Amino acid sequence: MKTLEFTKQDRVLVTGATGFIGSRLAAALKSEGVKQRLFIRGESADSKDPYMQYSKGDLLTGSGLDDALEGIHTAFYLVHSMGGKNLFKNTEYADKDRNAADNFVKAADKAGVKRIIYLGGLGEARDELSEHLKSRMEIASILSSGTAAATFLRAAIIIGAGGASFEMLRYLVERLPVMVCPRWINTRIQPIAVNDVIAYLYGCLNNPETAGKAFDIGGPEIFTYKEMMQKYAEARGLRKRIVITVPFLTPHLSAYWVDMVTPVPSGLAHPLIEGLRNEVVCKDDSIDQLVKINKTRFADAVKLAFSEEKSGPGVTGW
Repeated sequence: MKTLEFTKQDRVLVTGATGFIGSRLAAALKSEGVKQRLFIRGESADSKDPYMQYSKGDLLTGSGLDDALEGIHTAFYLVHSMGGKNLFKNTEYADKDRNAADNFVKAADKAGVKRIIYLGGLGEARDELSEHLKSRMEIASILSSGTAAATFLRAAIIIGAGGASFEMLRYLVERLPVMVCPRWINTRIQPIAVNDVIAYLYGCLNNPETAGKAFDIGGPEIFTYKEMMQKYAEARGLRKRIVITVPFLTPHLSAYWVDMVTPVPSGLAHPLIEGLRNEVVCKDDSIDQLVKINKTRFADAVKLAFSEEKSGPGVTGW
């Protein structure tokens, strides 16, 4: 019988360790004295720290997975493919994600991994989800199909420096005092600070009662996208933005518009924008009974994210 309880003698694997979430989680785990192995695609770094190991490999081919997962108690799956640099490569990301998850769960079963913790997107299967959110749900299903007990955390937009959704928000509001937006601007959303996401991920590791379950995670406030833009402007001390809604602006056209105004390329922006038509609000707060954190208000999350930025609109000297 596998024990799901995690101890300091156990080691965790972090995939996507150089990414937006993975790099922050790895730092948080290190500060807590958790032994970890980072799964990376580039050259493995030499480390004399027994608590920090590096393993090189590729989820898409499966190379390196057996070595990376050897002796691992819990694996954090934080890898997402997205659209390419242009709209014509958008269909590729779902196939890549599916292939990567298949390779991972087979290797995890072989290695006897006890738990998998996955961060995906909010959304219900019964809703008319965007392709982007459907893919996230499919990956959760694949990761849950193995012998490891899978925990699925579902989040909406994550507020933190370097996150694609936050960078879209930041550049649009900072650069455009007047914005022409599609109808999805009135869709409701429950944003969450990136530090709170990390706290939930770490909390799930330490609470075996979260194993084998799916949880919605979100911040303490619910806005429409239009309200969120205005709240961002307020937090940054900017004038209230003028937002004009037009019915004919499609996700396809919006993606090109975002590509022109922000550093997010249209191929990446399109799956994100397509998902904005879906309301992403927590429908289940049961995780707060198992993992207790002090949730960060949106304005504070924006200020913290902006303090981490090195370049971009509004940063002095850029």
